[in-house]
Amino acid sequence: MGSNPLNPVGDVPETGIPSGLSAEMTMAEQHEWHQEYLRRHRVSRRNVLRGAAAAAAVAAVGASPFGRRAYAQDAPLAVGGRHVGFGADATSQLRFAGQLSRRPAGTKVFLEHGPTPALGATVEAEVRNLLTQVPSSDSGVLAAEQFYVHAPVDGLPGRVPHYYRWRTADGFASDIRAAATAMPTARAAIVPFRFTMMGDQGTDETPALPSGVASGDYDDKYYKADNDPNVPHATNVLRQIARAKPDFHILAGDIAYADPSGAGKPNQFVSRGAKSAHGFDKFNPYVWDVYFGAIEVSAAQTPWMFATGNHDMEATYGSHGYGGHAARLDFPGNGPAGCPSAYSFTYGNVAVLSLDANDVSYEIRANTGYSDGAQTGWVERTLAAYRANPDIDFLVCFFHHCAYSTTEAHASDGGVRDAWVALFDRYQVDLVLQGHNHVFERTDPIRGNVPTKVAGDNSVVYPETDGTVYYTVGGGGRPRYDFQTGSRESYRGNELPDTSVPNSYVWAPGGDKQDEAAPWSRVRFRNYSFLRVDVRPGIFASEMDVIAVDEYGHEFDRVTYRRQVRG
Repeated sequence: MGSNPLNPVGDVPETGIPSGLSAEMTMAEQHEWHQEYLRRHRVSRRNVLRGAAAAAAVAAVGASPFGRRAYAQDAPLAVGGRHVGFGADATSQLRFAGQLSRRPAGTKVFLEHGPTPALGATVEAEVRNLLTQVPSSDSGVLAAEQFYVHAPVDGLPGRVPHYYRWRTADGFASDIRAAATAMPTARAAIVPFRFTMMGDQGTDETPALPSGVASGDYDDKYYKADNDPNVPHATNVLRQIARAKPDFHILAGDIAYADPSGAGKPNQFVSRGAKSAHGFDKFNPYVWDVYFGAIEVSAAQTPWMFATGNHDMEATYGSHGYGGHAARLDFPGNGPAGCPSAYSFTYGNVAVLSLDANDVSYEIRANTGYSDGAQTGWVERTLAAYRANPDIDFLVCFFHHCAYSTTEAHASDGGVRDAWVALFDRYQVDLVLQGHNHVFERTDPIRGNVPTKVAGDNSVVYPETDGTVYYTVGGGGRPRYDFQTGSRESYRGNELPDTSVPNSYVWAPGGDKQDEAAPWSRVRFRNYSFLRVDVRPGIFASEMDVIAVDEYGHEFDRVTYRRQVRG
């Protein structure tokens, strides 16, 4: 075993635990520390509401999806930050969610929905109350209370738009939007479709709470000198995704960044009414308000499907740090028990698996092994079942930590390789989509840990014989990383004759780095980007174009994946 900490500084959210302790604690141990602290520093509901209402009532417009009156108890109850996802059966189930502007105080919330804009059906929404309590520097507690609404709708036809709006009993009604279920897998019903993908998003906006938060404290502008604060990179990428009009979108972890760990600022909140001279470096749940407001432009009508990354392990909540996600998001729930962000769904001839790489990481080990092998067993069973299904052509897995990448910051995670790469080989997974490293990188097809052929721009890959291609798409908005020293970018219009990287590394058990060469690194692009995937199901052969697009809509890499259709 190595001598490195379980949690390298800045790689998991700082939730008020002294850093010397948290570095060597699992998520479960960190949550237990919180519970013990809160038993000694109890917060009354009155104090929670004062912290969540009084300051936010005078917040600047744009700091929340509700504007100036967010959280004010005397304001009309509204629903903002709308987002849609698939249920366990993506072809017939949609999950609608949003955030309430204040405590509902008995006011009911409804989802009105139907096959046309006339709607016609009504379901009362479930309200989930999320209480966050983070120790502050004055031996008190930063207390926040947020309310999320959820409404499942089942029994829908495949790939048919379904209309909806949110309504509250005191008179609020949102505008009408439409979202669609997944395309059925029956071969005769399949037509071309599109999905998009990126990771490591965050926001360009600054939350209004707690008082004293400034630009750069909790947004994507905070630590890289070359990350121009006047350019809204996360917003640019989001606009391009919305413009692409995907049938669904997947996000490979590190979602909202409700904590700017690693910024080098004090890990503290000052007492009420005071202002820190240096900004904050600790978990702030109000960042999620800003995040949901930002993605609503796409997520209110396009199903967004999330994996969890290291910055999504929020120790102030239970369930291995995922308790907050259970209140805010709707995961399909068809994966292994106890692993909420491990699940699968199908869309036409593509099967998609979301995996939780926090469970297998050698680099950041706060949750390593928490499923006790259950997730990896589920991965094998699920891949085997999909590969045996003649109506499924392509298998896509997405998760956060990288099996193959060459940045200075994180490079490759041997835990991911040891747990899953052999399974990806065995079941001929076509695409593996990763985040974590804030760059774009694509490998040649790999099998048995070695590249099988050169796959340049505009090449054709036959995954059945060539192997799996691994993408790192961590340029969703967070400040950029560097590739290894001496390693240069290589992409369309800037291609190197030899793209091998001689001096990368892979994380070994115990958190040590093991040097390795990376002959598999084919495309490297150090800027903000996402993937657009265009699938063309066929009778004899199916194809999938995977296109890398920058924040301004410029294409810089394309590979076509081709598979023979099985009878």
